[in-house]
Amino acid sequence: MNRVGFIASSLLVVLALLSSMLFVVDQRQFGVVYALGQIKSVITEPGLNFKLPPPFQNVRYIDKRLLTLDSTDTEPMLTAEKQRVVIDWYVRWRISDPSEYIRNVGLDESAGAMQLNRVVRNAFQEEVNKRTVRELLSSKRDTLMADVKAEVLKAVTGGKPWGVDVVDVRITRVDYAETITESVYRRMEAERKRVANELRSTGAAEGEKIRAEADRQREITVANAYRDAQKIKGEGDAEAAKIYAQAFGQDPQFAKFYRSLDAYKASFANKNDVILVDPASSDFFKSYRSSGTGTN
Repeated sequence: MNRVGFIASSLLVVLALLSSMLFVVDQRQFGVVYALGQIKSVITEPGLNFKLPPPFQNVRYIDKRLLTLDSTDTEPMLTAEKQRVVIDWYVRWRISDPSEYIRNVGLDESAGAMQLNRVVRNAFQEEVNKRTVRELLSSKRDTLMADVKAEVLKAVTGGKPWGVDVVDVRITRVDYAETITESVYRRMEAERKRVANELRSTGAAEGEKIRAEADRQREITVANAYRDAQKIKGEGDAEAAKIYAQAFGQDPQFAKFYRSLDAYKASFANKNDVILVDPASSDFFKSYRSSGTGTN
């Protein structure tokens, strides 16, 4: 029984020892083998690997994928014309040499991201100081990103190489600082109000001009129509007078009698009209008297 227990215990110890000597490197990682705190080897290919059991050798893993570093600093930068702008950017980078990275940067990706963030920000500040806001927003924006990338690569490959590769540097947003943005918005609002008021004033002036011209045309049209109407009326009255004269000239007595009838008709147009005259002495009823005498 003791022999079986010994064999089982020995097998467990052997298995534990083997498990501490075997390790698997994922295709997304580097495997860094340490021997007494010093880098012994770097495994770059995925698969099963061997090492000495702890504490003689240990293994740590570092990400070998393409990493993205986004800006988190909202501190404004000064442009060439001393305008305060906030720039959002991101960097695509990867660890290319784990040995140099561990010696000069740190043991994990966060250490590299922290130092790279500082270097990229300083590079942006230096390049932004050389350019105006218009240049940051125009086609020179690509030149700015290329210059920043060149400065960052120079910093990470200098006297103490970081063992990293900077693939791309991009700007995602350029905006004024909040205090300047409010001032710009107020200035834009005032300008829009000025333009709107100017358009309203111009429209009102044009409206008054159009109304005045329409009133003038109306007066001219009415005056011309009245003139033509009076002319036609005068011509008609003249023609009527001419016809009356010709007709009445043939029989003056009848014409006189006819005019008297028109006068009587006009005088008694309303049944309620009352006229107080002496028929015997008034010339107004002379035609009646003449007619009555003639009939008798």
